[in-house]
Amino acid sequence: MNLAEICDNAKKGRDYALIGNYDSSMVYYQGVIQQIQRHCQSIRDPAIKGKWQQVRQELVEEYEQVKSIVDTLESFKMDRPADIPVSYQDEPFRDPAVWPPPVPAEHRAPPQIKRPNRGAKPLRKESPGLQPRGPVGRAQPAVRSDKPAGSRDREPRARGRDDKGKKIPQEGVADDVLRFDGAGYDKDLVEALERDIVSRNPSIHWDDIADLEEAKKLLREAVVLPMWMPDFFKGIRRPWKGVLMVGPPGTGKTMLAKAVATECGTTFFNVSSSTLTSKYRGESEKLVRLLFEMARFYAPATIFIDEIDSICSRRGTSDEHEASRRVKSELLVQMDGVGGALENDDPSKMVMVLAATNFPWDIDEALRRRLEKRIYIPLPTAKGRAELLKINLREVELDPDISLEEIAEKIEGYSGADITNVCRDASLMAMRRRINGLTPEEIRALSKEELQMPVTKGDFELALKKISKSVSAADLEKYEKWMAEFGSA
Repeated sequence: MNLAEICDNAKKGRDYALIGNYDSSMVYYQGVIQQIQRHCQSIRDPAIKGKWQQVRQELVEEYEQVKSIVDTLESFKMDRPADIPVSYQDEPFRDPAVWPPPVPAEHRAPPQIKRPNRGAKPLRKESPGLQPRGPVGRAQPAVRSDKPAGSRDREPRARGRDDKGKKIPQEGVADDVLRFDGAGYDKDLVEALERDIVSRNPSIHWDDIADLEEAKKLLREAVVLPMWMPDFFKGIRRPWKGVLMVGPPGTGKTMLAKAVATECGTTFFNVSSSTLTSKYRGESEKLVRLLFEMARFYAPATIFIDEIDSICSRRGTSDEHEASRRVKSELLVQMDGVGGALENDDPSKMVMVLAATNFPWDIDEALRRRLEKRIYIPLPTAKGRAELLKINLREVELDPDISLEEIAEKIEGYSGADITNVCRDASLMAMRRRINGLTPEEIRALSKEELQMPVTKGDFELALKKISKSVSAADLEKYEKWMAEFGSA
């Protein structure tokens, strides 16, 4: 594939659109979209493939904008004012002071045409050749305008839209503009889910996550490999129905889920308890069902339910509400439905449920059974803490005397979020010293170069005095005890 040709075609499509030559522009856009689609089929690296798909999506959006301009211009041509008869527009100019020639007697309408519902039909059929010139022809604009009206109704379908104005999938442009058909559901619910929780290409990669090699390995085996080797993961080797990530807060569970979605190239549904909660009776169960139906439509898809203990806590307790119990039951039923689809269908069309929680002991037993893989996401090790420091400080200038390994030893017991906060606070120390005692006018007059000072060892020491770890030893003991009893790594 000639990449220079792809760039040239994209540039020509944009240039023709800018000068108003929309027909040529659409031809170039369609060509470059199909070229990128063929190029993506030959790419094996998921990261590079995701970037090309993002470029293709942007070109599809530009193509849709050009197409909407063409549709608007066509609608201006097709729409005629209602008070101007069609025959007048087709006729040459006539002097209103000159009467038309009389209609011969044999062509005059019979008397019975004045009767309602019976005379109108013969009137439309008689003397078709005299319609442009006689009174009968001038009385017929509605008859001739019926066909253009019908053709206008059919035009949106010819331009890629159905009778209701919805998009119809087209070859070369269809993949990235498909929309879920929410028939049977409230339109607002479908739009809310599409807008709030559908995320394509989250752009978080394994390299953005320090340490956690064991968790990455398990997630690759449970989620990524079935996408790469669908022929192997069948029968008893079928992919896991669900994966539960357990661990203290701030250890990277959400980032791991987004990395899984990026590496797989799947559509990512980021769900929280507020997304699936409604004040109306029966609406929450409907949202759960709609979520899984949308995931099957956009398959392969990853549904990530963060803080799942808030949605599906243990049933049968005294403080459980009846509406909450119905939502839990619907979630369990839908997860079983996903599992049935995995056993029979192509693994590349699967829906994987990822869940994360800080309170695994509160999860319902039936949900724990459906989340077959249960992975512990621990606090970072000494090597992981050093890697986290490098990732967080890669855009910051460091003093040569700083030893990240030495700082990593001092922050033992800190979570990933705690380490990020330490790096953020330390990187702000030099700026605080620089603006100390200055007036607002002097601060605004400072240049960017004056504030770009290296982070020193003393900055980290001050930051560590201010920021303490957020996870206690008692909490870690509870997680390890639960994993020893229910873990399935």
